Amino acid sequence: MELQYSELENNIRLIKLIGKLDITGVSQIETQFADYCTGDSVRVVVDLSGVDFLASIGIRLLTLTAKSVMSRGGKMVLLSPLPDVQQVLEVTGIPAIIPIYSHLESAETILMAS
Repeated sequence: MELQYSELENNIRLIKLIGKLDITGVSQIETQFADYCTGDSVRVVVDLSGVDFLASIGIRLLTLTAKSVMSRGGKMVLLSPLPDVQQVLEVTGIPAIIPIYSHLESAETILMAS
């Protein structure tokens, strides 16, 4: 699992994940992912376009981190999951906790509005 980090305009953090979000993948990026999501009122976009497999431990990582971000006044959104990953997210009810967008511009607009 690979994690790429960048900052967009308006202090929006972009985290791109590449690989499998299974037990091995999560263990490789969990600490770094959490570190990039720390702080008060952070706005985070998690780009899932490079994730080709999402296991329950990956769902746990996303939901716990999103709840932590929200508890500190921030917001997290997911971006461009592949169809198989999108289906897993929908079946598990993740969009009710973490909104999913297919375009970065839409995600940025929502993050800036809150």
